Amino acid sequence: MKRILVLSALSAALMTSACVTVIDAGGDDHVGWHGQNAQPFDAAREDCRARTGRNEHSDAFAACMAEKGWTRGEH
Repeated sequence: MKRILVLSALSAALMTSACVTVIDAGGDDHVGWHGQNAQPFDAAREDCRARTGRNEHSDAFAACMAEKGWTRGEH
């Protein structure tokens, strides 16, 4: 019985550990980013800023972030 409880707790922890939500990641615009098995957010954002001319509201920026495992939530 103890083994089942330990395995259940471990399973629940692993299922929720891969999903991350960053609230207000864009600053004042209150945009939430969601990532599952994504690259670290700050590094992904900086790379995409550099690649897209720092325009975080462009489709190119969103596509770049998606390549890194991040999707933008609704405003």
